[in-house]
Amino acid sequence: MIRYVALLRGINVGGNKKVPMARLRELMQGLGYTDVATLLQSGNAVFSSKEKNTARLVKQLEAALAETFGFEVAVVIRTRDELAAAIEANPLPGAEDAPSQFLVTFLSDAPDPKRLREIDPAAYLPDEFRVVGREIYARFPNGIRDSKLATLLGGARWGVTATARNWNTVTKLLELANKHTAPPRG
Repeated sequence: MIRYVALLRGINVGGNKKVPMARLRELMQGLGYTDVATLLQSGNAVFSSKEKNTARLVKQLEAALAETFGFEVAVVIRTRDELAAAIEANPLPGAEDAPSQFLVTFLSDAPDPKRLREIDPAAYLPDEFRVVGREIYARFPNGIRDSKLATLLGGARWGVTATARNWNTVTKLLELANKHTAPPRG
């Protein structure tokens, strides 16, 4: 069994696309996923599956969400180990000291380098960001709420699915994935 983290994009925000976490857990268990747990109301779930193809898991979960709730929900999935590696790879110092000022944007695929070159980092200072693989790390020393960079990073400009989580949520998801990981058999 592989431990996964599913990140649902844009649910339970401002009363739109309501997905109760209890129903999400039931839906995921109905798909055959085991050891399902959710974190917060913003579409964070950990689960185990024998399926090794994350693209299949994404398609299966997105289809089930659309059928169950009547609207489309984009999903980004990482294995537990990929999430741990993403935390370890954070190139911006200070996340542990000021976690509410940090976002990780998880992408369904690596961003197009051409699209990255179109962004002038100096235009967003003191906010800053770095791209490592399929993650965009960003620091917002004056807060995220009014940041133009935060809006840019979470948008559709990447040509792939993007969903952001603050550093507290990212680290809590890893804790949850570790907590619910079944010991090896045999």
